[in-house]
Amino acid sequence: MKNTTLDKLDINDNAIILNLNCKGDLRRRLLDLGLVNGTNIKANFKSPMGNPIAYEVRGTTIALRKEDSSLISIKF
Repeated sequence: MKNTTLDKLDINDNAIILNLNCKGDLRRRLLDLGLVNGTNIKANFKSPMGNPIAYEVRGTTIALRKEDSSLISIKF
C-alpha cells in the first residue's frame, strides 16, 4: 500500500483515510463530513479547472479544494 495525500488520488481510485493534518475549524468541518480515520473515500470527478474535486464518502458526494484535500493523509 502507498501512503500519500488525498489531493494526489486519481479519479475513480479508492483509498482509506489515515489522518487529518489540520486543526481548529477545518478539522471539525472535515470530521463532521465523515472524514475520519479508516473511512473509505473515492475520487469521483474534478471540476473543469481541476479545483475542487468531488469525493464519495460514506455514500455522500462532497467537494474539497486542493488546499484542504492536501491535508488529508491516505493509503491505497
